[in-house]
Amino acid sequence: MSTIDNTPKAPKPAQGTPDASGQLADLLALMARLRADCPWDKKQTNHSLIPYAIEEAYELGEAVQSDDDEDIKGELGDVLLQVVFHCQMYAEQGRFDMKDVITTLQEKLICRHPHVFEAETLKDDAAVKVRWDEIKAEEQQARLARGKTPRRLDEVKAGSALMQAQDVQKQASALGFDWDGVSGAFDKLDEEVAELKAELTNKSNVEIKANIREIEKELGDCMFALVNVARKLNLDAETATLTCVHKFKSRFGYIEEQLAVAGKGLEDSDITEMDALWEAAKRHERSS
Repeated sequence: MSTIDNTPKAPKPAQGTPDASGQLADLLALMARLRADCPWDKKQTNHSLIPYAIEEAYELGEAVQSDDDEDIKGELGDVLLQVVFHCQMYAEQGRFDMKDVITTLQEKLICRHPHVFEAETLKDDAAVKVRWDEIKAEEQQARLARGKTPRRLDEVKAGSALMQAQDVQKQASALGFDWDGVSGAFDKLDEEVAELKAELTNKSNVEIKANIREIEKELGDCMFALVNVARKLNLDAETATLTCVHKFKSRFGYIEEQLAVAGKGLEDSDITEMDALWEAAKRHERSS
């Protein structure tokens, strides 16, 4: 008696030069072809793609704000690429495929909308939110039944690294794991910076490269400690960083503009000239 193999199978790669048909099956075959023949795509892992998934979500948000149809279509496609890419790799591992992901989503949407698909009637969006939370609590109980033991910090939602760091710290603080004032956070920051410097002092580029994962951890500790300082000052680390990014872009734009006035480009300048223009940009900010 033969047994049925239900192990997910990765899609077969597209042959020749595929058409842009707008069909999901053709897109999956195209992704399979890229995984088979593109050197960059072949070396990726589910973990290596994480930064790209986050980046594409942010770029989609910016495109929606711009309200430009072509930009929105492009960014929605980039987000879909991340889904297709991950599904392809998990299918290659025999774990699940795109059909499983879509089925899981459909089941979730149907389960969370009994007021649409069943006799249950909810009067307004507030009632829908209450029922949604009740259903999510039921889903959490199902996770418990599968052995997924909840922990207090599991309540922190996904987001940028800075947002998650600040939320984790707030949750821990609410449970009593915190310093009384900002001085403790500054002491921890000084400690972490010293440890990072120790990893880099008197090290050659070869030694740094060989120890890059430990250095990455130390750098992460520094950034986490700095977020703690922001939190103790009642400042939002994400907002503070974005303010700095916008300020940097503005000042660098000033450098580019002033060089253009002089008939030069960035490639024609050097660090001394750009530093002088950077200081001029700061003076321009203060005077405007």
